Amino acid sequence: MAVYEKLFRNYGQQAALMLLTRDDFSNRERYTRMNDTMRALLHLGVIPIINENDTVAVDEIRVGDNDTLSAYVTNLAQAQLLVILSDQAGFYTADPRHDPNSELIYTVTTISEDIWKAAGQAGTTSGTGGMVTKLQAADIVTGSGEMMVLAHGQEPLVVTRLLKGELLGTLFLPNSRISGRKRWIAYSRPPKGSLFVDNGARDALVQGGKSLLPAGIRRVEGDFDYSDTVSCLTENGTEFARGLVNYNAVETAKLAGKHTKHIENILGYRDYDEIIHRDNLVLLD
Repeated sequence: MAVYEKLFRNYGQQAALMLLTRDDFSNRERYTRMNDTMRALLHLGVIPIINENDTVAVDEIRVGDNDTLSAYVTNLAQAQLLVILSDQAGFYTADPRHDPNSELIYTVTTISEDIWKAAGQAGTTSGTGGMVTKLQAADIVTGSGEMMVLAHGQEPLVVTRLLKGELLGTLFLPNSRISGRKRWIAYSRPPKGSLFVDNGARDALVQGGKSLLPAGIRRVEGDFDYSDTVSCLTENGTEFARGLVNYNAVETAKLAGKHTKHIENILGYRDYDEIIHRDNLVLLD
């Protein structure tokens, strides 16, 4: 941090250190406080230097890599652009160190299955050069409606040239922009469980803008509590939404497939009609 402060001081800039954990992003109150702190620093002209708080982060609350952390922070700040500097010139059709025929992709409009395969498959450790985590970061940022650029860190004046619009690295184009709260629901906390829904429920959520009712749920997986984030999946296992759940896993499993009017008979109480209210639901592209 002393080195950062010295270098920024050469340009008349002040810097401050923020140490974060995944728990800070998962907890809504702490997330809001973090946002207040960051905005206060920026308002005062202070540049935040952000890293993971490794002194307190155990595996359960660890983000784990700076690519994902940078995507979380981009959403926290609602920044328009994330720049990730790498030891590669951008995103290639294959690993350029092993495939001489690989080509640099200048623009990614959609993170398709072919793109995931080029990175070494999503969610695996088989990606080369850390491309999987960079693609996961791009998925979070573009899914929230912002842009990401992946470029070579040794390129002279790389950030200045990127901001001037020069064609460097790979530009990942955004989907529709979503609100800060919905970014938090969809991307800033890992889902604690999964709800498999029938086609009728999926259509009601995607096309009708409806809430998720118990009748549309076919299967429940995971161990979650009230207000945890859960994934909504089609019957064949494709995730299409995430939301904050109104009942825990045991309660939701009891209610799956049942009509709303039977909630009180089944549980002995009826706190909510919906398993996930539409205001707490985010559709994923």
